[in-house]
This record gives sequence, structure tokens and C-alpha cells, in this order.
Amino acid sequence: MKQQWRDLLFMHWPVSPEAIRDLIPTELDLDLYEGQAWLGVVPFDMKGVTCRGCPAPRALCDFPEINLRTYVVHNGKPGVWFFSLDVTHGLAVWAARTFFHLPYFKAEMSFAIKGEEVEYRHKRENISFHAKYHSLEALKTEENSFEHWATSRYCLYCQSRKGEVYRGEIQHPAWPLQRAEVEIIENSFLDAFPVGEMHPAVLFSKSLDVVVFPLVKLDETQTLKERR
Repeated sequence: MKQQWRDLLFMHWPVSPEAIRDLIPTELDLDLYEGQAWLGVVPFDMKGVTCRGCPAPRALCDFPEINLRTYVVHNGKPGVWFFSLDVTHGLAVWAARTFFHLPYFKAEMSFAIKGEEVEYRHKRENISFHAKYHSLEALKTEENSFEHWATSRYCLYCQSRKGEVYRGEIQHPAWPLQRAEVEIIENSFLDAFPVGEMHPAVLFSKSLDVVVFPLVKLDETQTLKERR
């Protein structure tokens, strides 16, 4: 599948590994930075979500998304684990749950750009998010920095209802990152977690083209590697 991510914001909070270890499949290891696990809240606007070579009508293929994530690793390959992904489109929820085993939810959301500022609103049952943010100066990440560690990931991991764990490769250029300033008016995504203070590295990316490949079961990834 192909898609474009626009006006994306990365925000992160530390959490003890013990607080989330039981929420992650045992096949995966938590990926830690400075001994901490991290939760990311990532709002953005998706455009042109479709299979490659297929049309992308805006009414079906353009919608905002916000996700709650952490970071994991399997056999040395770092990736993203999603606790939730919220969108406005019911068809996208069905497709992601059916074909990608991802915990998508339908929510009420709005995304507005006023001058240089993005205003993002979200509401799903008892979870809500409201923030205003804008970009600052461009950022070149150092290899061992938190910014590089949190964003340089080219796969996701997920688990089917049968308990099988999969990896999905994600291809895109290096993130064109900027520092950002955010005013968080409301954020209840983290209420169930004993998080610390938000990391000072708040990051923004204006636009990124992405290709998502079909899932591969973890016990098949080694076989594919051996064949190559």
C-alpha cells in the first residue's frame, strides 16, 4: 500500500519497562533508550491511502490519524508496536484490522491548519486529545540521539487474534524532521500508564511518502532471509 503522512508530530513520554511488558507479545523485546521504555503519541494527516496502482479518491483515502505506540525489537530489527490507531473512516478500521491485525478504532477527529499552526482534536469514548503545534528549525539527527532512535524505524509488529506475531516492512526516505512547539490542551491517551515528564524533543515532519508491504509471520522471516 502507499500513503502520504502530513503535518506529523512526535511526542514521547518515559514509562518503566515493567509497566508495559505484559502488553507486548513475548516474541518481541522492548526497545529501550537509557533504560526506559517510551510511549509515543503521534497525530498526523494521511493522504492517498490505497494499494499501489489503484485510484485514491479523497472521500475514501484521506483522513487524519493519531496513534499510541511504543518501540520493540526482534532479532536485532527495531520496529513499532501500536496500542491504538484512531481514524475517522470506518472502512479503514475494518481493512486495517482484517488485513494488518492492527488495533484501529473509529473516532471523531478534526485537523485544521491556521497559518503556521496545526490544531488537532480527537474524541473516542473516554479518550480525547486536543493540541496546537507548529514547526521550528530543521533538525539533523545524530545517530545515537533520542530523536534518531525514536524515528528511524522501518517496520511495524502486530499480533493476530490467533496470537501469531507478524512484521510489516515500511519503506520511506529518511524523516525530514524539524523541532516543534506544542500546546497540549487535553491528552488522555496516557491515563492508563505511569508515565514521566514528556521528552523535550518534540518533532515535526511536513510530508513523507510511505509504502507499506504485506505482513510476514515472524517464524517465516528467517526462512525468507535464508532463501536470499
